[in-house]
Amino acid sequence: MRNRPFSSKITVMKENIDLNKPIVMVGLMGAGKTSVGRALARRLGIPFVDSDKEIEAAAGASVVDIFSMYGEAEFRRAEQRVIARLFDTPPVLKVISTGEGAFITPAVREMVLQRAVSVWLRADLDLLVKRTNFRHTRPQLLHTDSRKILAQLIDERYDIYAMADITVETRDESLRKTLDKVVNAIRDFQNREEKTNG
Repeated sequence: MRNRPFSSKITVMKENIDLNKPIVMVGLMGAGKTSVGRALARRLGIPFVDSDKEIEAAAGASVVDIFSMYGEAEFRRAEQRVIARLFDTPPVLKVISTGEGAFITPAVREMVLQRAVSVWLRADLDLLVKRTNFRHTRPQLLHTDSRKILAQLIDERYDIYAMADITVETRDESLRKTLDKVVNAIRDFQNREEKTNG
């Protein structure tokens, strides 16, 4: 476990969580990063930011259009710049939902692991397929077999997502239930960190 003590002058204490850095949601498309992240921010009383929406605002184009016009490599560069800016822009305390490829990019992953508490929402294939069907905002799933692509992404990326500070298993359940699991997992993580660094 990385020794990254929770020491800062800027903190918020809520739900028995003593937070002094951003929380970053990672995982595949359909895992619930945006809906759970927004609910978590509301529960903790801090802002919520969706990095994809910030990229779209900066580029003046949708994620799908950015992929189409400039390719994934350019999108990843823009994503890295935007996430770095979100870390450097007040307030420090916020919940950031990231796109499914952000944590896979080594420079972004290093930034997240050093400067935030990362939460991986882990979902099984059936749930991801169910949640992403009929959505037209996922560039990788357009005009293709979504189950096949998602299965491939699980094989390629779950070992990397597992490097996040916290893993929360998400199921076909209510948002409230998933949110409760995330809050409990963050609290448990902080308790472990305090014991390790204490």
